[in-house]
Amino acid sequence: MAKKVLSGIQPSGSLTLGNYIGAIKNFVKLQREHECYFMVVDLHAITVPQEPAALRENSESVAALYLAAGIDPKIASVYLQSHVPQHAELGWILTTLTAMGELERMTQFKDKSSGKDSVGAGLFVYPSLMAADILVYNADLVPVGEDQKQHLELTRDLAGRFNHRFGDFFTVPEPYIPEVGARIMSLDDGTKKMSKSNPNPGSYIALLDPPDVIRKKISRATTDSGREIVYDPANKPEVSNLMSIYAECSGQSLQQIADQYEGQMYGGFKKNLGELLVATLEPIQERYRDIRSSGELAGILAEGAEKAQTLASQTLAEVKKRMGFLPARG
Repeated sequence: MAKKVLSGIQPSGSLTLGNYIGAIKNFVKLQREHECYFMVVDLHAITVPQEPAALRENSESVAALYLAAGIDPKIASVYLQSHVPQHAELGWILTTLTAMGELERMTQFKDKSSGKDSVGAGLFVYPSLMAADILVYNADLVPVGEDQKQHLELTRDLAGRFNHRFGDFFTVPEPYIPEVGARIMSLDDGTKKMSKSNPNPGSYIALLDPPDVIRKKISRATTDSGREIVYDPANKPEVSNLMSIYAECSGQSLQQIADQYEGQMYGGFKKNLGELLVATLEPIQERYRDIRSSGELAGILAEGAEKAQTLASQTLAEVKKRMGFLPARG
């Protein structure tokens, strides 16, 4: 029996090569093996201030990039989180089961609130909504990066807490860790994750960067001292990161890449990597432009939300019944 998989990406800023390699490529693989729900998590995005026009544009952009990268809406549900209101309602219910101490321990909250005079309550209770995102579909598997593992642990705790109080109902989700997959780091600091929130645009490759911009960013990427093109994250994090990108886009092993460039300088390696990235991203960019211009996106998102709502509404109804809420009569 196919397992349910749930994941999503926030529509805040441009999606990067790190989002593609670390997440979306895995989504494309998972859709062939499991029952998949892939959201644009716009409710999470507003835990920090968003310009309305930018939120609308970024939400459409992320959804279109999902499709352009190979997610098939005929076999996977693609939708906006805000189009399935059961997320927010279950999020509130789970907030009442979450202790403040649990939320205070969340490292992401500490990081995002550090140094700020005022922090919104939404950012504080964000993990309870993330738990609802997962549990509203009784998802079995959740692809997570290092920065989200703590949130998934809370989700597992909340599922167990609900089951203990109200009877076994929620599936306790497991993290999905891909067998192979590089963690793509910043182009200006090989020890930090590539992030679309980095104020330096030269630190990341955006999926919609034009070819010449991609070439320029790779040519200017920080490299380590020395000349050897070898994979050694501890001592040569910058070159190791570029090699990881090369491996993910070419299908070659890290050792094959090291052998291919043995005795060569960084310049030739970086030039070839730039061309490889252009060749990798151009088909995605072309499909993205077609999707945006065709007008098909709204219909795809509506169909995805309808399918997601069917399951989410059943889950929420059972949760409310078990907790003692009176059913609504239409």
